[in-house]
Amino acid sequence: MSKVVTSELSLSKTGSKPVWRTYLALTKPKVVALMLLTALVGMCLALPDALPIQQALLGLLGIGLMAGSAAAYNHLIDQKIDAVMARTFKRPLPSGDIQSSKVFMFATSIGVVGFVALYMGVNKLTAWLTLFSLLGYAVVYTMYLKRATPQNIVIAGLAGAMPPLLGWCAVTGELHAHAWLLVMIIFVWTPPHFWALAIHRKDDYAKAKIPMLSVTHGVEYTKTSILLYTVLLSIVCLLPVLVGMSGIIYLVISSVLSAGFIYSAWQLKYYQDEKSAISTFKFSIYHLMMLFIALLADHYLM
Repeated sequence: MSKVVTSELSLSKTGSKPVWRTYLALTKPKVVALMLLTALVGMCLALPDALPIQQALLGLLGIGLMAGSAAAYNHLIDQKIDAVMARTFKRPLPSGDIQSSKVFMFATSIGVVGFVALYMGVNKLTAWLTLFSLLGYAVVYTMYLKRATPQNIVIAGLAGAMPPLLGWCAVTGELHAHAWLLVMIIFVWTPPHFWALAIHRKDDYAKAKIPMLSVTHGVEYTKTSILLYTVLLSIVCLLPVLVGMSGIIYLVISSVLSAGFIYSAWQLKYYQDEKSAISTFKFSIYHLMMLFIALLADHYLM
């Protein structure tokens, strides 16, 4: 009997893929990892001294589990769309690796565990804010905004921008203005990040009848929007320095990163080739990651 159970836990129904890999894929681990980095930076910037280890670990665990839960609900809700898009048809649900009922149970279970970890082990405010973020992404964005307006990612960007505030709140129990600056950075970063992907996958989104900006307003309009947003982002990235939150290390690194993002958007707008859009998309990921690492380095070294 134990051998049968072990076999079921280690292999998918095709017998070729470990089940844990299927469940891990549902959580979008790379996205969650980036979110946890920004949450950790929020924690570190909130305190002048060392972090309270237990509170920080439980905070990251709860935020990570609830972010993974939101991602799994996204897989569940978008499975029909995913099935017709070249970028997503191999995801666990469209590929038949797992049943919808199991995804629902998994998403709900890790969401509840994450909420309890935050509510009991961190503080109530962080728990509720994280839950609202989960609902904002999984319900408001995935079920409604994504299908309703080309400004979907702009409006819903706040839900994905919350991790630094959640991290800050986890170790302080308060909503500080500096934490909201970190949210603003991610909020402004999100549209050019996703619109670059929307250009690269325009035909996919059109086939799935998703009104991304590149589908409804055309590629040229979207490229212009990306360029303008990268300029706006470069200004927003200076705010931590202007309010005395960060110093010279962050200023230098953020300026270089902003220049790189603007240059990439400029290349996309005026010298586009078939790889320009996906290159801009990939650069945006490294931009955000390095930006928050710069905030962390400046905090401890300066």
